Amino acid sequence: MNGWEYVPKYLVVTGGVMSGLGKGIAAASIGKLLKDMGFRVIPIKFDGYLNMDAGTMNPYEHGEVFVLEDGSECDMDLGTYERFLDIDLFGENNITSGKLFYNVIQKERKGEYLGQTVQFIPHVTEEAKSWIRRVAREQKADIVLIEVGGTVGDIENAYFIEAIRELILEEGRENFFFVHVTLIPVIDPVGEQKSKPTQHSVSMLRSIGIQPDMIIGRCKQPLNSKVRRKISLFCDVPEEAVISDHDVESIYMVPFLFKEQGVHEIIIKKLGLKPKQRNVLLYWEEILSRREIEGQEVKVAIVGKYTGLKDSYASLIEAIRHAEMHLGIKANIKWVESTDIESSSPGKLLSEVDGIIVPGGFGSRGVEGKIKAIEFARTHYVPYLGLCFGMQLAVVEFARNVCGLEGANSTEIDPKTPHPVVDILPEQKEIDELGGTMRLGSFPAVIKEGTLVRRIYGKELVHERHRHRYEINPEYVPLLIKCGLTVSGTSPDGKLVEFIEIKGHPFFVGTQAHPEFKSRLDRPHPLFVGFLNACLERSKLKSAESKLSLIRVSDEKLYLRYFSASEWGKLERL
Repeated sequence: MNGWEYVPKYLVVTGGVMSGLGKGIAAASIGKLLKDMGFRVIPIKFDGYLNMDAGTMNPYEHGEVFVLEDGSECDMDLGTYERFLDIDLFGENNITSGKLFYNVIQKERKGEYLGQTVQFIPHVTEEAKSWIRRVAREQKADIVLIEVGGTVGDIENAYFIEAIRELILEEGRENFFFVHVTLIPVIDPVGEQKSKPTQHSVSMLRSIGIQPDMIIGRCKQPLNSKVRRKISLFCDVPEEAVISDHDVESIYMVPFLFKEQGVHEIIIKKLGLKPKQRNVLLYWEEILSRREIEGQEVKVAIVGKYTGLKDSYASLIEAIRHAEMHLGIKANIKWVESTDIESSSPGKLLSEVDGIIVPGGFGSRGVEGKIKAIEFARTHYVPYLGLCFGMQLAVVEFARNVCGLEGANSTEIDPKTPHPVVDILPEQKEIDELGGTMRLGSFPAVIKEGTLVRRIYGKELVHERHRHRYEINPEYVPLLIKCGLTVSGTSPDGKLVEFIEIKGHPFFVGTQAHPEFKSRLDRPHPLFVGFLNACLERSKLKSAESKLSLIRVSDEKLYLRYFSASEWGKLERL
């Protein structure tokens, strides 16, 4: 023991065989079970890359960059932990090799090592242990859930696993529980589940001083009894602690899968814990039971430029899932690469959808395709939700096609545009570094009374997370308003545009924020609920036998007339 009074329990999750198995979902699912038993579970994700954070990494390289309340840009698994545990995390909950090495080098430069030769052991491992203890203490953890990124045997995480091995000696093995997540492949011609990769992976883990207490096998079909027995025998793990993590319909079903196999009971028994409550997954069960009333479906297009890797939009997908379960409908996502719209007619790709989302993004590739999609949504009265860059481009489209500002653009896309309706933040102009220098984290917004956004949120002051450098240029706001754009939310000082909408449109809303980061299964974000509701109304209208239908779109009793699908553009007020 290390002599200090506060010693939490540690649950360490490692991965074997290959990356991308869903180790984060497995870890978050275990955390959810333990939280529902009354324990304060605090996750820490370790990433072995030398980047300070995920902020400068291409989504195709790494998946979504998740933004926390304090503005930290981090691994997408932190988003999974926030959604499953319903907590707000901090930058301290995501350790990277870059952060650790930076701290060690800073201490060396300050002479804090008193002339020692600075080495991986003990200096880097001591820094890692100190970090873990600090998070546990400051965030008052009953259980620290540590996910080690990558796979056992990777060079970049070897020193971190060594730090954990040292921590066992100092804190006591009775305070640790190790979960190893591995792949159980099936050889197609034979159709037999194979345990050999798991055996090799566990052997490697044991060679560096760690014996797993539980093995979770990722597989398509449930683990059969023969494979369970073999893994138990060769890996020295009780058979009941060999857990099947087979494919299920939704990631939110994984905790139920683990509950059925007694994962939480095995863990608390080994750690010597007594549960404070037993209503495990009770509320989630109620929410999941609302899924998909038969026949109630909508089709939503996500127009982006990273659609080849769905992990690039992980939080957006989950926010849609939360809203659909809240409404009891099914939202079918149609992925539309914005560059495809540039070489085609938007009508060919978007005519059948009930709603369009343009999410956040950076750079000029695919921008004109996104603008075409936005114009299609505005002129054909298709529900539209623009997130961050999606709001900025909605303003660009409106400025060009409604205000008549030819060549209007964002200076990010065209620095020489004659009408910079979207421009870089003044405080950003002198910054020459990209990492961690944007407007990041949670910021307040004041919502204007009488707007659709105000009705959706139901309150005047909201806080949303941001990740951007560019803003709507305040010099153009009076003209945009004069031409019919409603600025429905601003920063408290009124200088920054936070929300826009178009009155008379069934649903056309843009936000400078990323509301998808704050959506939860049991607290779906109101913007996504409102958007899907509008999509559902459009779907109902399209399927109606009559060519003429009425829909109420505002509290001021404004009604819009919709014609047949081939005549969406012929819309007029009664």
